[in-house]
Amino acid sequence: MNWITNFVRPKIQALREKQAAKKEVPDHLWSRCPSCGAMLHHRELQQHHQVCHHCGFHMRLSARDRLALLFDDQRFEVIPLPRVVEDPLRFKDRKKYSDRLRENRQKTKAIDGILVGAGTIGGRVAVIAAFEFDFMGGSMGMAVGEGLVVAAQEAVRRKGAFIAIPSSGGARMQEGILSLMQMPRSTIAVEQVKNAALPYIVVLTDPTTGGVTASFAMLGDIHIAEPGAVIGFAGQRVIEETIRARLPEGFQRSEYLRDHGMVDMVVPRKELKDMLARILGLLMKRHEPLSIAPPSGEVLSFVRR
Repeated sequence: MNWITNFVRPKIQALREKQAAKKEVPDHLWSRCPSCGAMLHHRELQQHHQVCHHCGFHMRLSARDRLALLFDDQRFEVIPLPRVVEDPLRFKDRKKYSDRLRENRQKTKAIDGILVGAGTIGGRVAVIAAFEFDFMGGSMGMAVGEGLVVAAQEAVRRKGAFIAIPSSGGARMQEGILSLMQMPRSTIAVEQVKNAALPYIVVLTDPTTGGVTASFAMLGDIHIAEPGAVIGFAGQRVIEETIRARLPEGFQRSEYLRDHGMVDMVVPRKELKDMLARILGLLMKRHEPLSIAPPSGEVLSFVRR
């Protein structure tokens, strides 16, 4: 009996077949829920829009998926954004800022941390500016600020609602004061929408913090939050160390802020589109033509002012 032929070789062959079978299995087939620990199949996650169907935990959603979720028939027009000066400060920490931009663009297939789309929600015109958290934590730099300005101007031009969906850790430190300047710029952009008597709605997602919270994210006519989202300026640990006191349970979560008047409503992701359609149906009526039939039968058209 040849020990190598009859025992070792079959073992090696079986190991090779096992490794080959593993390579045929697609990557990222399963994900673990960060909240309850349940194993979730990727198809189930896609069907539930990245929400755990066991505990309802809302995972982060890409900007493009958010636009597809909210617009009618998942159809929308991507608004091109102007290019800005990259790495204006020639910043470098552990690596060059220009290298970070290149790596994040390869990872997310996005130019920067915001995507602007135009379409209809419930049949009414809307422009959505959605943040891409996977792009450097959705940090707000010059490109993101420019995206918000363009989105607001596009909403005014189309006479539609402006919906902002932030998901950000705050300002982008690699752009220094130029990043902080986007706070007043985004505020002025929101004022242009309000001066045109158009709705401005903010959908707060996890996380919404820092300079984003301190500017356009808290200026909405209506604030809607996803369940369990962290919303605030400074982090809970920083606040506790500053005031030297323990904060309440659930502090800075969307449900806590709703109960204390900072957020109007908390809406699960699967119900978000219908809620936005209802809100726009109420707020946009004044921009719809009003038809009155005179005695002659001729139709006159007016617009509510």
